[in-house]
Amino acid sequence: MDIIERVRRLFSDIDAAARAAGRTGSDIALVAASKTNPPERVREAILAGIRHVGENRVQELTEKNAALAYEGARLHFIGHLQKNKVQKVVGIASLIQSADSAELIRAIAAQAARLGITQDVLLEVNIGAEATKHGFSKDELPPVLEEVGVLEGVCVRGLMTIPPISEKMGGNRIHFAAMRELFVDISTKKYDNVSMDWLSMGMSGDFTDAILEGANMVRVGTAIFGAR
Repeated sequence: MDIIERVRRLFSDIDAAARAAGRTGSDIALVAASKTNPPERVREAILAGIRHVGENRVQELTEKNAALAYEGARLHFIGHLQKNKVQKVVGIASLIQSADSAELIRAIAAQAARLGITQDVLLEVNIGAEATKHGFSKDELPPVLEEVGVLEGVCVRGLMTIPPISEKMGGNRIHFAAMRELFVDISTKKYDNVSMDWLSMGMSGDFTDAILEGANMVRVGTAIFGAR
């Protein structure tokens, strides 16, 4: 199956899941996670209708951006971002989905202020409280959101998570539901520089469950590009 056919089927599956949740496919942003795929395959995905592309690694982002791989799509950074590489991503990616510490957010804000721009970010939440994963705990979010309100150069646009690996189908719905509850709770509060527009969760193996639990952005790689 080629990329065009995979994208067509994926949009259909997303629409079906969204309709089951009382929405439509147009309410869901599909981010193509292009990790390890060369520029020509990224361009093929964009020609197939992809409008958001996500990169996990700074070096790949830099190389593919120089090769004009992302033309026609919005670029997202979706991997762990080290503070010493912030200058290579801020102002290049339209959305940094993996703001996972207060120190990183300050570094992003400082670089954006130097460039005279506002960088959109999502706060990464470690919803499964896994020691091996990055991200904020639920209890860490309120003081971070308060701090964002006094920072120039950064705007929080929502939340992102990578839940624990589940051995059974539907096993992550409890984590997705917890994220939705957290998203709604933050949305009711009036933090400065915070606009809760995006709840990014769900990947190739569980995006339908994520949509059913409230995701309006999913990050899909294998279902578009095939197995690596």
